[in-house]
Amino acid sequence: MRILRTIPEVRAAVRDARLANRTVGLVPTMGAFHEGHLSLMRAARAASDLVVVSLFVNPTQFGANEDLGAYPRDEARDAALAEAEGVDILVAPAASEIYPEGFATNIHVAGLTDVLDGASRGAHHFDGVATVVTKLFGIVRPDAAYFGQKDAQQVLVVRRVVRDLDLDVRIVTCPIVREADGLAMSSRNVYLDPDARAQATALNRALDAAAAVSESGERDVDRILSAARRELDDAGITPEYLELRDAETLQTVTRLDRDALLAVAAHVGAARLIDNHLLSAPAANPTDPKGDA
Repeated sequence: MRILRTIPEVRAAVRDARLANRTVGLVPTMGAFHEGHLSLMRAARAASDLVVVSLFVNPTQFGANEDLGAYPRDEARDAALAEAEGVDILVAPAASEIYPEGFATNIHVAGLTDVLDGASRGAHHFDGVATVVTKLFGIVRPDAAYFGQKDAQQVLVVRRVVRDLDLDVRIVTCPIVREADGLAMSSRNVYLDPDARAQATALNRALDAAAAVSESGERDVDRILSAARRELDDAGITPEYLELRDAETLQTVTRLDRDALLAVAAHVGAARLIDNHLLSAPAANPTDPKGDA
């Protein structure tokens, strides 16, 4: 595995692969690898001739009071894990390589970024994501890029950028990877002390409870969300948001009559955590008074 730090180095390496008619898969990351990241690398490895992983803690997606300085970093550990997964190139640039002096371009996706994490963290967050991912696509020119479902809103934003700017890259979304107790794997889980770590498991329990209600045939969003709130209340967690939104547009839904994203964010201990489930609309039953017949 090669560790490359400059844009010309990366472009030269990918150019060689292209000349040999090799396909390129990209896994954009901020490092602090866990099993979720590794699952993306495995998916890319299974489908690509050349696997490129970026390791870049992107400063533009952090707000003034967020954890940019504290975000976990261990390049040597990450490099060893990536190499063990068969990654060919680890791109680990300095911030000045991605954002040189005088950098003045920003990509903003309207609508999708106004809600959920966009409302909580501010417009800068997804602007930073959209801008750095677009830069990575321009540098690596991958055939496919791999993202995790845990960052569902991020995936929707990236898909919209690709669609609107006619970028020739296929976006592959991989399932959330969870600990044995259901906690979604996240680099920020290292912030949790044992008590907070146990408390955090309520996030997935809350989503499971809401999903169970929807699977029983319930379509009323307030009733579905109430099941999740009870789990969070029992665990002493006040969510930053707990919402059910259209799975593609993130528009508000009042009835589960289409595929929807059930998303939660909360501060637990020293960590801000997010999680989500995709819910499918219950099939209409003509004999059921809740049906649309």
